Amino acid sequence: MARTLILLRHGKSDWTQPVSDRDRPLAKRGRKQAPISGQWLAEQGLIPNFVVVSPAVRAQQTWERVEEPLMAAAQDEVRVQTEEWAYTFAGSDLMALLESIPDPVHTVMLVGHNPAFEELAETLTGDFVRIKTSGLVVLDFPDVGFTPGTGRLRYAGRPADELDEKESA
Repeated sequence: MARTLILLRHGKSDWTQPVSDRDRPLAKRGRKQAPISGQWLAEQGLIPNFVVVSPAVRAQQTWERVEEPLMAAAQDEVRVQTEEWAYTFAGSDLMALLESIPDPVHTVMLVGHNPAFEELAETLTGDFVRIKTSGLVVLDFPDVGFTPGTGRLRYAGRPADELDEKESA
């Protein structure tokens, strides 16, 4: 059985708040862009079976805004878990997290941070993939594992940018 991995980088965070990195909330732009990513995923039929969210406030707030359109489109149960391991800036930590995901899950979504996501995408595909805030990367794998070098890039971008381009055309 093939697998799909969706990487959703948290939305733009608000650096004006005098809080720790972990407690930094989304900025207005992040709050606006996140639901567009959720809607795009739903329209593409990319509904995860298993979602792992970083405990950082900006990642949790991003997931809250993405969740609604995804859950409305979901046909099956979606398991969502906040995982301490996902609050990392190292791709190798995320690789270890992926290895712990059970085999029956065919579409996995991680909501988290850079540079970990860019490192993970490069490890899995062999190519550097730039991931902006509120950006999505969709990788397909030929078998049940997330084996380095076997991922195929299906999509990389920020759906909010694509919507802005359509509206200004």
